Amino acid sequence: MPANPSFPAFDAARALQLARDTFDIEANALLGLKARQGASFGEACRAMLACRGRVVVMGMGKSGHVGRKIAATLASTGTPAFFVHPGEASHGDLGMLAGGDVVLAISNSGESDELAAILPAIKRLGVTLVAMTGRADSTLALNAQVTISSAVDQEACPLNLAPTASTTAQMALGDALAVALLDARGFREEDFARSHPGGSLGRKLLMHVRDLMRSGDAVPRVGPDTSFNDMLREMTGKGLGFTAVAEPTGRVLGIFTDGDLRRLIERGADLRALRAADVMHTGPKLVSADALAVDAAELMELHRITSVLVVDADGRLAGALNSNDLMRAKVI
Repeated sequence: MPANPSFPAFDAARALQLARDTFDIEANALLGLKARQGASFGEACRAMLACRGRVVVMGMGKSGHVGRKIAATLASTGTPAFFVHPGEASHGDLGMLAGGDVVLAISNSGESDELAAILPAIKRLGVTLVAMTGRADSTLALNAQVTISSAVDQEACPLNLAPTASTTAQMALGDALAVALLDARGFREEDFARSHPGGSLGRKLLMHVRDLMRSGDAVPRVGPDTSFNDMLREMTGKGLGFTAVAEPTGRVLGIFTDGDLRRLIERGADLRALRAADVMHTGPKLVSADALAVDAAELMELHRITSVLVVDADGRLAGALNSNDLMRAKVI
């Protein structure tokens, strides 16, 4: 690609140094942010925990982009939240706010015109205003019930103008709020999965063995007195590479697999005279139909097997599950 004559020659060494400087400046900004937090952080968390409505996040420009991410993180970790653009708020979107909400307003300077314009209206609504700002003496901070500091000593921008370290600090402070709130709410992996049903974690924590197992006539099953030939027909017909051996009541006695068949042939055993009870492997690995699919996957991996028998709450044969079933469901 030809050089652009309107720019000086690119200096790769300078670019690398600026990158390293950026990392240092932003890392120091986060350490400074840690030292600046005090009682007001806890007050902000308490206000959001007590919120009867939603946490409404607002911010302009780069602070607005950060605000959208903070709102999304809060919502996915148990604190109902959404983002409202301050400019649109003064043209009707303020109607999204209701009594009982908490407004988290983000502005590094605390003097954003669009935010300042709606502060009186926010006060009239009687909502709690939490300010995230770099200036404790700003208009935003003076109008807020709670102010948490996002101040940084300098931006990573060489001109000290473009929001860089300050937006990193805002993002980290938003994450800190979300983490503190999810812990206070007793938010667990299962709760996270419920708000992420389409993700891999959702599949792992919401999908149960009963959702994936083969059941009914699809499960290879024979009785202990079944002849060897009939047992092979059952295995071949169901195509899972094994058959369960169970009593008529459903109590599992054992399992016979393709591997067991190969070992019998290698020994030269007289297969025609054998019954299922003679060749079955006792003590097969069992999993409950109510277990998580990921637990079945871990059981298979631990014992280096590709299939497992599924039992109901009474310990009776209910189905069968193999690694292909888990792979199709993207559990593994």
